[in-house]
Amino acid sequence: MEIKTNTEGSTLTISVSGRVDTVTAPELEAGLKFGDATKVVIDLADVPYMSSAGLRLMLTAHKTMMAKGGTLQIAGVQPSVKEVFDITGFSDILNII
Repeated sequence: MEIKTNTEGSTLTISVSGRVDTVTAPELEAGLKFGDATKVVIDLADVPYMSSAGLRLMLTAHKTMMAKGGTLQIAGVQPSVKEVFDITGFSDILNII
């Protein structure tokens, strides 16, 4: 898995590539540092698979940003990952763009 970050003003974009599962989730969790960003975009365009460990991280990121009065957007979700979000109800919780 690879994680790249880009900050523009108060917006932090985190681009993730590779599978997000129980093996790689700790690496992603370590990369989810939001600092002073008020808007975070997690780009999953290059994520073909996400397990429940990845779902937990997305929910935690959402709660973290809500608690600090910011926003979290999930971008570029592939159909296979979108299906997992839909089945679990996360599509109703997360702001998927």
